[in-house]
Amino acid sequence: MGDVGKGSSITAAAGRALVPRLPALAPDLNASFVGEALHRAVHGVGPLAPAAVAAEKAGTTRRIIDDHVRLAGAQGMLTSVGGVFTAIVTIPANVTGLALLQIRMVAAIAHLHGYDVEDPRTQNAVLACLLGEDKVDALVLARRIPATPMALATAPVHDPGIARVLSAEVTSELVARVGGKRAALAAVRKVPLVGGVVGMGADGLATYQVGAYAAGELRPRNRR
Repeated sequence: MGDVGKGSSITAAAGRALVPRLPALAPDLNASFVGEALHRAVHGVGPLAPAAVAAEKAGTTRRIIDDHVRLAGAQGMLTSVGGVFTAIVTIPANVTGLALLQIRMVAAIAHLHGYDVEDPRTQNAVLACLLGEDKVDALVLARRIPATPMALATAPVHDPGIARVLSAEVTSELVARVGGKRAALAAVRKVPLVGGVVGMGADGLATYQVGAYAAGELRPRNRR
């Protein structure tokens, strides 16, 4: 599953070309937003049940991923979920919806595999999984984080500094992915129906890649 995880930055690569325009894409997307999204994904919000409830209902990692890929591909659902945030922050609903779904999916996988999603170490691992294998490896190599998601989840103690680094990196990655998708949509917007298909496909593929990486990284452990 590692190879699949590496592909999670395909859309983001195009988005990084739009870095100077990030404030225009999502002016209030910041680390505090990521923390809020994490809290709501774990505890539930609007039409989304808590991550642990979703995990128990799905029963298998494959089902968790499939369910969230379908939700990510449904633009109406993303808009609905993202709308929950409109009273708090001014961020495009698609961004907030996608962030919530992907965090919730990884947290659900973590719960099913025996991790405590209320534990800040697990939450660090969840955020790391959103970045994909290539980005995580680069952060480890640069010594910005000490280890991969599995090691973060099972670390002896929680390091708040890691959470700050990961929140900032996830923020950057989310905006880059949105920018990449918008670039792709701009290229096909004059073709009837194609724009919607590209948007749905990009969100669904990105969600699958994040889920596959998380499933491979957060290996099952015995619940205590």
